[in-house]
Amino acid sequence: MKVDALHIVLVEPEIPPNTGSIARLCGATDSVLDLVHPLGFSTDNKHLKRAGLDYWPHVNIKHWQSFDEFLNSQDERRLFFLTTKVDRPYYQASFSPGDCLIFGRETKGLPEEILALYKDRCYTIPMMNSHIRSLNLAMSAGIVLYEALRQLQSAS
Repeated sequence: MKVDALHIVLVEPEIPPNTGSIARLCGATDSVLDLVHPLGFSTDNKHLKRAGLDYWPHVNIKHWQSFDEFLNSQDERRLFFLTTKVDRPYYQASFSPGDCLIFGRETKGLPEEILALYKDRCYTIPMMNSHIRSLNLAMSAGIVLYEALRQLQSAS
């Protein structure tokens, strides 16, 4: 793993196939997958393993016992929170190597108090159809991660 790898942070993920797909994404992009507990499933779940296929040995995964533990170990300037509760689009963020792209639970998103505390670091993926609340977690992670990678490639 590169020291300046991007991080996908999943806070209390609930759906195994999403986490498995994101693990595969992280492996393919040499990004780190940070899993913030409690998880809504066992890491030996067959759906989790199936979604990640045989790529698990190529994924750098870090486990955190709580969101507080994760936040307390980070430089807040490196944190980007993705939520449906703001209007600032993700492509207005300026990403740097080592940044953390943070996503909340599939059913509830990130805690309101965290969004309020880091309101200047919150971004969204714009929805063109107001009847659709959000995209699938794995798809959202891929969209934002590849924008960050695009920016980093353009800067080098």
